[in-house]
Amino acid sequence: MPFPVVGVTRPNFLILTPICVSLGVGSALLSGYPIAWEVLGVVLLGALMAHVSVNALNEYFDFHSGLDAKTDRTPFSGGSGTLILQPHLAPQALIIGTISLLITLACGLYLIQVSGWGLIPIGLIGILIIISYTSWINRYRFLVLIASGFCFGPLMVIGTHYALTSQLSIVALILSLTPFFLVNNLLLLNQIPDIDADRSIGRNNYAISWEAPKRARLFLAFTLSAYVAIVSGVMLGNLPLTTLLCLLTTGLVYKIYGGIKKETTDRDQLIASLGRNVLLTLLTPSLIFLGILMDTL
Repeated sequence: MPFPVVGVTRPNFLILTPICVSLGVGSALLSGYPIAWEVLGVVLLGALMAHVSVNALNEYFDFHSGLDAKTDRTPFSGGSGTLILQPHLAPQALIIGTISLLITLACGLYLIQVSGWGLIPIGLIGILIIISYTSWINRYRFLVLIASGFCFGPLMVIGTHYALTSQLSIVALILSLTPFFLVNNLLLLNQIPDIDADRSIGRNNYAISWEAPKRARLFLAFTLSAYVAIVSGVMLGNLPLTTLLCLLTTGLVYKIYGGIKKETTDRDQLIASLGRNVLLTLLTPSLIFLGILMDTL
């Protein structure tokens, strides 16, 4: 990699952002609004920079706290390892995190001018979560559980819809619940390999405090809630029938649940479950957006 510091942005995970933004686009389409492509471009840039910022700042602070040196990294957890291999890049990671946050702020100020003041609370909550996630939120297990899902779900989906329409929408709210529950699960499962390391520096989350069967039931409850939101939206007439394409991913849920419901020392089995969960988190909202396109186009 010509610029190794790029690793602190965790580029492989950034695909989640446009997928979540797409649900806000879908909501606007279902509400009958044309897509303002310039506005959408700024929304996507701001959302990506917010994701980059939280990743880079997380890498920087986890390196300085000593957590990175204790984690057993997997392809889906434990950070990128960039600063462990090249500690001299730590100041650059902080710069990336700060500049990307400033770009997010600039995008937000532009969108407020174009779309209205309703974006202010959405933007302020998002920035507060980015700044406080590693140093403060990670010490409170309920906040850890819902913070990421809240950003990628309600904040990103409703924020995108509002930026494109200057209106709030029940459709956007319903659509935002799927990434809310699935991204919560993504972080919940990705914390499992880091249990000992996280506990050693004072973090608190449900992966640490709950045994495997209870964690698995929480995962299942959240996943079912993600599907129920869409099914309910269809039954109430807010969403088209084609959004039920998302139910095609239910087979993954069965396999993931089977892999996490018991404590295991089989690292390969755990990594397989984490990988399936990533696929579930990306594929389910993508199928919802595909269903919306099938209906509107």
